Amino acid sequence: MRVLTWKIGFEVELVAPRGVSRADLAARVAQRIGGKVHRRFHQQAEPSKASNVPIFENLTLGFQVSEGDKPVASFVDDLTLQRDLDREASPADGWYRIVADDARILRLVCQHCDPAAPLETVLNPLAALFATTPQTNAGMVRVRDDEDRSVAIAAPLPGERERPCETVTAPIERDHAKVLEELLTDARALGFAAPIEGATHLHFDATALQSASTIATLVDVLWRHGDALKAMFGANPNCVRLGSWPEALPQLTKSQQFRALRWRDAQAALRKVGLSKFCDYNLLNVALGTQTKHTFEVRILPTHLTAAPIIEAAALFEALLGACAGPQARQLAECDSLSDLLAALRATS
Repeated sequence: MRVLTWKIGFEVELVAPRGVSRADLAARVAQRIGGKVHRRFHQQAEPSKASNVPIFENLTLGFQVSEGDKPVASFVDDLTLQRDLDREASPADGWYRIVADDARILRLVCQHCDPAAPLETVLNPLAALFATTPQTNAGMVRVRDDEDRSVAIAAPLPGERERPCETVTAPIERDHAKVLEELLTDARALGFAAPIEGATHLHFDATALQSASTIATLVDVLWRHGDALKAMFGANPNCVRLGSWPEALPQLTKSQQFRALRWRDAQAALRKVGLSKFCDYNLLNVALGTQTKHTFEVRILPTHLTAAPIIEAAALFEALLGACAGPQARQLAECDSLSDLLAALRATS
């Protein structure tokens, strides 16, 4: 198996068998490594069916496993995983979500509320911030402000939503294959499977990519060969959050003026072209310079239940990023086909 040298975080989308949850997988991993499980909130957004509320911001329950003070992996929900679940199933005991129409409210919840608290009391600290008392009705707990406007609701988690499990590793600097295979071995032992909409994401540390010229080369290569790579790796056609970059991106990066920009100016230009994380190759965190996730993300891989194909894909993209950032970058511009690109990357590795 290939040896990786880049710092990479892996996200593998899985689904638990009925009667098993992502909490069970976290517990198994913690037992294997002699670590601890920390229950935490995981924030996501989903379209709302309410006409006056376009987006529901969600907090669901996730589980982080740590070895001493070192995070190893988190096991969280992914709202794109839907088709394996029985939406009519009764809520599982102890599982809930918190919804609001403003992501800032949920960040307040994360700061002030305890994810280990039960549904009935979890929002008490939030209500205290607004000098109100939570209201309970039909199993749900609602917080309103002092003008009686809804702030947030905690409700039982519907439709087997404890079963989806995105396994998110901490950034791995060495022994990538070993760490990932051990996590997937734990998942297979509990009967976890590939979801219908499942995917694997690779987060490459973007430190070495902080150059307008490097990003321009990367965009050029993936704009021309990205679809062929997607086909080669067997991207899951059921994934709902893939797609191309906006055409404004290659229009920007192909100019010599962009290549000559200082990095901060290049980032500012990238932020103006309509980037989204929900695409085949996510540059948004690079453009934003996000400190907590300063990564280039590859999102085209299907779910794999063993590490080998994930590591092989990561090795190819590691070689590609290294070539874009190195003296071989000019050779990549001369690759007219995927086979030419692969040959060039083999020659540089």
